[in-house]
This record gives sequence, structure tokens and C-alpha cells, in this order.
Amino acid sequence: MIGHWDWDAATDRVRVDAFAARLFTVDPAEAEAGLPLAFYDGITHPDDRERVIGLIRRSAAEGSPYIAEYRVISIDGRTHWVLARGRIFGDHTGRPAGGRGILVDVTRLRASEGLSDEVTPGAGETPLDRAVEHAIAAQDAIVAAGDPVLKAQADALLMALGRRLAQRHVVEQRRRLN
Repeated sequence: MIGHWDWDAATDRVRVDAFAARLFTVDPAEAEAGLPLAFYDGITHPDDRERVIGLIRRSAAEGSPYIAEYRVISIDGRTHWVLARGRIFGDHTGRPAGGRGILVDVTRLRASEGLSDEVTPGAGETPLDRAVEHAIAAQDAIVAAGDPVLKAQADALLMALGRRLAQRHVVEQRRRLN
């Protein structure tokens, strides 16, 4: 499952698509309208929360993307593994103004690969990471244009890029284990 998110710091609302809403077992209408950032912090597994918040803060300070693998505890109590890739944007003073990114549910992938519960940091920015960034920006523009055919195509591209990120992540984990 692959979804995307968008955070507006001025309203403190994180909006996620229907895929991400299912991952977090949140009502899709509520998720699309936006929930406070603290809601999503609260469902991040306690053992992963500080690390993920640190990565996001570093992204905000540096204006760089982040890649994080972490666990979330959905409202129904189930634990899912998420591979997140995003970027936090600052305003003219350097304070966070918002951010956006994608989420990939890698729970089944981790189980099928027999990966441990150990979390490993993501790699630096690669051409694939830049492609994700551009695809997210393109999707934002397409949504604003209101073209449903192009939106479906942009969604499909983001899904394909998310799958590729997840595959790359599994390969990196295998290398670390060997």
C-alpha cells in the first residue's frame, strides 16, 4: 500500500490520501480534511518516535529530504511498518511552513524477507529520491488543475515510485545483514 501526505504548518493539518488513511485506519474523509500533526506522532511506535521526529526536524533545518522506516500503531491496535520519504519546507525565516511525501506499507515485505525488527537509517538523496520529489510536486499541480485523468496517472506514478523505494530498501537491508 502506498499513499501520500501533505502538511500545512500554518493550520497544523496533515492531509493524507485514502491509501494512507487505510494504513492508519483513519476515516478517509477525516484524513483528507486533515488531522493535527500530533495525531500522527501519537500513532508512531514509541520506540521509533524520537528518531523519526529527529529526522523530520533535520529535514526542516537543512531543507533536505528524509527517508525513515518505522512502525505505526493503527487505531485498531495493529502494528505496521512504514517506509516514509518526505521533505519539510521552511518559510523565509527558516521556520517550518509545511511538507509532503509518500508512505509505503512495507509490513508484508519485511515479513516475507525475514527482516529483523532493527531499524536502519535511509540512504542519501539519489536520482530515485529526486524523481519522487518531482512526482509529488507534479501531482500537487495536477490536483490544482482538476484533471481526473492526469491525477490517476500521477497517482500511478507515485505508486510505482513507492514500490521502487521499498524494493531498494529491501536490497539495502539484505546487504547490511550479509
